[in-house]
Amino acid sequence: MIPRVLTVAGSDSGGGAGIQADLKTMLALGVHGMSVITAVTAQNSLGVQGAWELPVAAVRAQYRSVVDDIGVQAVKTGMLASAELVEEVAELISGTDAPAVVDPVGVSKHGDPLLAASALDSVRTKLLPAATVATPNLDEVAQLTGVHVESEDDLRRAAAAVLAYGPRWVLIKGGHLSGDAVDLLTDGSSEHWLRAPRHDNRHTHGTGCTLASAIASGLAKGLTVPDAATQAKEYVTGAIAAGFALGAGIGPVDHGWALRGGAHAG
Repeated sequence: MIPRVLTVAGSDSGGGAGIQADLKTMLALGVHGMSVITAVTAQNSLGVQGAWELPVAAVRAQYRSVVDDIGVQAVKTGMLASAELVEEVAELISGTDAPAVVDPVGVSKHGDPLLAASALDSVRTKLLPAATVATPNLDEVAQLTGVHVESEDDLRRAAAAVLAYGPRWVLIKGGHLSGDAVDLLTDGSSEHWLRAPRHDNRHTHGTGCTLASAIASGLAKGLTVPDAATQAKEYVTGAIAAGFALGAGIGPVDHGWALRGGAHAG
């Protein structure tokens, strides 16, 4: 049976990030994507114009509908706007026998807040301990731990600070640093440095969602965490290289680049 992956995240009406990015990534990587929508956003290339959180009962019902009938080989979490949603989703994934990739979404590509300040402690104490892999970017590391990464040398310190909250693995995304795009994957004992050339392309909307979903897709196929992260890095690097203009602002990465022979057609 085709591996099944469940994303628990917000909807991006512009189609570049969130649930839409997750499902496109899963299709491109050969797994069956399913969704639990946690929030609806009015969003385009210029930013987030509005966000409406779904009731906790609606999130729980979606999750149970999928997991109890269809089953999952991996779960990915994204935008969980409130402490109540964070705690509910943490409880749900803790009770599911499948790896969980937690993307602790704090702010959008445009700087719009997607997580209430009151929810940060719930992310630290409930969600991160339930994660097989946590995938924070540098802004989210600072938000969660107070560690500010200025250079590649700081990535180890950032990883240790996030691991202290309990995820089995952490992938610190160094995409906001200068030089090569380097990420550090570690479980506290083994280290994997994932490097890729930096592409001069501003159209990078959805990068974080895409990477986390790609890791979840690899885990659902039975890959180890390092192998899933390595393959996900390759996929998202190609998607960034092929990112395209859409609207008047920041366009999305191209989730279908590999399906088109590695080049964006449009």
